Amino acid sequence: MHIAIAGNIGSGKTTLTKLLSKHFNWKPHYEDVENNPYLHSFYEDMQRWSFNLQVYFLNSRFRQVIDIRRSGDNIIQDRTIYEDAYIFAPNLHSMNLMSTRDFENYISLFELMSSFIQPPDLLIYLRASVPTLVNQIQSRGRDYEESIRLDYLKLLNERYENWINGYKQGKLMIMDVDNMDFTKPEDLSKVIDKVNIEVNGLF
Repeated sequence: MHIAIAGNIGSGKTTLTKLLSKHFNWKPHYEDVENNPYLHSFYEDMQRWSFNLQVYFLNSRFRQVIDIRRSGDNIIQDRTIYEDAYIFAPNLHSMNLMSTRDFENYISLFELMSSFIQPPDLLIYLRASVPTLVNQIQSRGRDYEESIRLDYLKLLNERYENWINGYKQGKLMIMDVDNMDFTKPEDLSKVIDKVNIEVNGLF
């Protein structure tokens, strides 16, 4: 079984992935942030490094999905391959931070790759307002995220909503996380109850 968690930067994906994997004894697959050779450069000069970063993520997540399906394990994944293609890359293109030539090349590559993979059995979308995202980004204190602009987060949120509203690839569960703290047992318990209902419906 393949569960995936989607959501904007700072929405709580990694925290929830960790907690649900522990509770359900699922194997977690995290976004490769620490070993990403382009991330720091990207936040310093988005226009120069946007295409390189997106291709790196595309390759990394494609390999992840292939590994997930081959393993036969119950796996929970932090962020999906679809978010790069439907949210981050188009947003960079619309902000003139990725050229049309690079964007079209990227989308062509994504379309080819996506024809070889299956979507997750359950997608959990974490919906958060910009103030919530900013609070959580600041609290985790990653130095390369200090320069993220509010308008960038707002545009990403709009793209997330458009993508989720049209999502038809599989089962979808939406969690409004503005007034939630996954580290609080009562909040985590609510999420676990909802996930249980969805997961039991997969069998």
